Amino acid sequence: MNTIDAKLLQKAFLAGATNLEAKKEWINELNVFPVPDGDTGTNMTLTIMAAAREVAAIENPTMETLAKAISSGSLRGARGNSGVILSQLFRGFTKEIKTCREIDTTTLANAFVRATETAYKAVMKPKEGTILTVARGMSEKAAELAEETDDILVFAEKVIEEGDTVLSQTPEMLPVLKQAGVVDSGGQGLMQVLKGCLDGLMGKEIDVAAAVGAGKPAQAPAAPSMDKSQIDTANIKFGYCTEFIINADKEFTEKDELEFKSYLEELGDSIVVVADEDVVKVHVHTNHPGLAFEKALTYGSLSRMKVDNMREEHEERLIKDAEKIASEQKAQAEAAKKDEPRKPFGFIAVSVGEGLSEIFKGIGADYLIEGGQTMNPSTEDILNAVDQVNADIIFVLPNNKNIILAAEQAVHLTEGKKLVVVPSKTVPQGITALINFMPDLSAEENLENMKSEMARVKTGQITYAVRTTNIDGMDIKEGDIMAIGDKGMMAVDAEVPAAVLKALDAMIDEESELVTIYFGADVSEEDAEAVLEQAQKQFPDVEIELQNGGQPVYYYMISVE
Repeated sequence: MNTIDAKLLQKAFLAGATNLEAKKEWINELNVFPVPDGDTGTNMTLTIMAAAREVAAIENPTMETLAKAISSGSLRGARGNSGVILSQLFRGFTKEIKTCREIDTTTLANAFVRATETAYKAVMKPKEGTILTVARGMSEKAAELAEETDDILVFAEKVIEEGDTVLSQTPEMLPVLKQAGVVDSGGQGLMQVLKGCLDGLMGKEIDVAAAVGAGKPAQAPAAPSMDKSQIDTANIKFGYCTEFIINADKEFTEKDELEFKSYLEELGDSIVVVADEDVVKVHVHTNHPGLAFEKALTYGSLSRMKVDNMREEHEERLIKDAEKIASEQKAQAEAAKKDEPRKPFGFIAVSVGEGLSEIFKGIGADYLIEGGQTMNPSTEDILNAVDQVNADIIFVLPNNKNIILAAEQAVHLTEGKKLVVVPSKTVPQGITALINFMPDLSAEENLENMKSEMARVKTGQITYAVRTTNIDGMDIKEGDIMAIGDKGMMAVDAEVPAAVLKALDAMIDEESELVTIYFGADVSEEDAEAVLEQAQKQFPDVEIELQNGGQPVYYYMISVE
């Protein structure tokens, strides 16, 4: 095979996307920290599938239409650092091939090099031993091979062989990988994409439709109709109408359905779970949409995710047509914006947990994006949020290190407004940044002031280990309680309260003045009060306050200022 035409490239790309989707859970398990948020495989899959749906929908592909679909789809669908880097690799690759009628080994080599250069430029401080290193190793090999062969299959096999070799060396480049006994998860994800592409080039039959729904979101059976006309949304117990589709990794059995319904009953009411083999339509009213999403992700990928705050819909009743209500709300919001003077500054915050969301609203956030660990919002989600904020300059607070790149990518796609990314890596940093905004300062001055104030905040997070490992010299067993700080592991214990106290001991010093403890969805207020009482006795020289964060995954988040 000496050339690749547009039709074959389309098949190869979809095969690569399908292979990554099939391996995503395995890639998730390569997460270095044994926390319940290893989502590299999920983020990369959601990113490539956003592009794959557009690619699959093209009936008569050309290089130009494929390049646009791959680049635009992955750019807007990018989630997490790994997803953003993957989208940048695709962006550079497609820039090189979009004007070609056919691709040969020289074009491929040039595209590999351009892809790597584009991805490196997108990351402020590139770290070796990651997906970037694997991509660079393959691009260098590709440049060599273009001089030696014009057989694309030979070329591809040797490039992939080099990628595997570089990937195997990543533990020697990043000590944390070696300590955990894994290779880089992002690099492994990239290798699965390329191996799938090679399968597609070699004619292997790929069930693309099952993975990408032939370019359309999967359809689920219609949910049983419910009479919602009598529901008073102003006084409803569970405030968020949550709907989504699970594209199950395997058959969703009757046992799975009963287990999932039982879990949802603990979260809320108005539950509908309708399954047709591997496609499941879900509806639930709950105060914790994030927990419903998190549990659903254990069965497969999610699509058509929709959360409506029913408490804000006093004048409307819940109606069956979700698309209609979304359209009406958007039209109303746009009409309202036309009548309102545009503000000089606006704020978007990524938040998960009812308590944390209320805190962000209370200190000035105009719009909240549901997300965080296990649910990294995409660039598209951030752009949609920007559309909803009527301001000239909008600050976005990612509040998670794995969301910052997606937010920065949105900066270049925002039109008519200026988007400023405040690089908050944790919720406490985001809260501190927003509190310290000063309307009399310029956007640039405020950004520097916010960053300066964030640097004074220490964050601790208490969660459980999902596997046995050794991190930062600490032996960790599956089920242990871990206290994770800004620079790594702080403590490990069998009990949650003890882990909190060990974390505080590691974080509090002579300069510490204020400690805020945010308790999560899995902690009762009574237990949290007991932890507060113990902390106040052990650390009498600092002010310690307790807040209901309601966050999933983490029992407690701790802020020390």
